[in-house]
Amino acid sequence: MKKILSGHGLIVLLLGLMLLGVPEATAEEKPRLVILPFFVEREAFCPVCKTVFQRGEVLPSAQNTMTRLLYQKLEVKGIFKVIPLEKVEEGFSRREKRIFEERPKSSSIELGKELGSDFVAIGFVFRFEERIGSSVGVERPASVGFDLHLIRLKDSAEVWRGRMDETQRPLSENLLKIGSFFRRKAHWLTAEELASVGMDEALRRLPGATELEEK
Repeated sequence: MKKILSGHGLIVLLLGLMLLGVPEATAEEKPRLVILPFFVEREAFCPVCKTVFQRGEVLPSAQNTMTRLLYQKLEVKGIFKVIPLEKVEEGFSRREKRIFEERPKSSSIELGKELGSDFVAIGFVFRFEERIGSSVGVERPASVGFDLHLIRLKDSAEVWRGRMDETQRPLSENLLKIGSFFRRKAHWLTAEELASVGMDEALRRLPGATELEEK
């Protein structure tokens, strides 16, 4: 009996140690990611991929809102070890803003490498227009346009892209989009709510860490 209990206790101890080690090991294996604060783009095309977007009003709060949403959603997905925004902003502040405006991709890659990252996410917001009205009726619906690029730093390759260029429409205008309509809570959204839904839909197509390393 003593021998059986001893063996059982050893197995329990080993399993416990293995389980305790999993989160730490997994965290160490996650690739590191720098998320740059969103750039407010004044042109009608993305400076990285040249895709044309509808230009419009960009609320002063849009940059912080979009950056916060992206941080929250990528941390929840758990693919990356996201480098804290404070550290990114500190590195960003040591460089002239003009450099990022003129060379957003190469400047972001340089900053990512300096911070010891494996990937860098670069976002551009072209339009962030608030609805005029309420959730049940509007004079003007919310409208959002943004572009996201994920760059792998070891070879400067773009491994994923997400985008949104949408003005919310009533279901009656397009019955083919009934699924999208209900994902948008079946009411008129604020600009932040619309951006959040669009970002969720874009990030659903984001590959896992292994595929991002091998693409």
